[in-house]
Amino acid sequence: MNKRKLGQTGLEIAPLVFGGNVFGWTADEATSFKLLDRFVERGFNAIDTADVYSAWAPGLSGGESETVIGNWLAKRRRRDDIVLMTKVGKWQPRKGLSAANIQAAVEASLKRLRSDHIDIYFAHADDQDVPLEETLDAFDKLVQAGKVRAIGASNYDADRLAQALRISADKELASYQVLQPGYNLYDRGYEDALAPLAQQHELGVVAYFALASGFLTGKYESVADLTGSARAGFLEGFFDARGLGLLETLRRTASELSATPAQVSLAWLMSRPNVTPIASATSIKQLDELLAAADLELPPEALDALDEASR
Repeated sequence: MNKRKLGQTGLEIAPLVFGGNVFGWTADEATSFKLLDRFVERGFNAIDTADVYSAWAPGLSGGESETVIGNWLAKRRRRDDIVLMTKVGKWQPRKGLSAANIQAAVEASLKRLRSDHIDIYFAHADDQDVPLEETLDAFDKLVQAGKVRAIGASNYDADRLAQALRISADKELASYQVLQPGYNLYDRGYEDALAPLAQQHELGVVAYFALASGFLTGKYESVADLTGSARAGFLEGFFDARGLGLLETLRRTASELSATPAQVSLAWLMSRPNVTPIASATSIKQLDELLAAADLELPPEALDALDEASR
């Protein structure tokens, strides 16, 4: 499998990133281990998580995903084979991007991950209460100390990202080299201002919500199908006229290509400049389906049809 360069980080990743939000939540530790084993057996190597995963779930408090990943890395001794991404800033006990919080959060994440370094450390959300200089200086210290290989920005708008990049250049601080926006066939807001900025600065892009919380898998026909789903709250807003039209095009395109809607959705993202999607799975069958997207090449007519339906 051909790996792709992740911006200017010096790291190379396979065409799909495993979203670790499910670990310790909808996939218990034993299931998570099986999924991670299969993921690397198939030649994939990048895992995305965050300290806050999965504090939103009943009975969980955050840190569960990192703990499961850390246990797997230690048991399988695969740390050198993995590009490991995690985040700081959204978890209530470690909220925000102050220097003190970043320092405390990275130590806690490293302990849970059972690693001496993080490959990509993301600011999980912009913190406008803290000067960008303070945040970037804190990240720079982690890079200089070898605890973090590169830094990234998630949930930044284009103006704040551009400002952060200017500050890093002016003050010779570590610079955001990877961007993690929400981006999928339904939500293409990334393309307006962030995409040109990412291309200008040669940022790697790893897209979350690549399947719109499962909407783009095509397994839900209507809002009524969401009853009992753990993701119902994320999904309800997608079932508007445009979303239903997009699903129809997705299903038709998938049928023509002997693929599934999820595979087509991920392959579409993989076809975008410098974009690698993040996707999650809770079963081996589901994971195998998603990984097969890396081998699916969409013909021009399919790309055109999806483009028209999603706009």
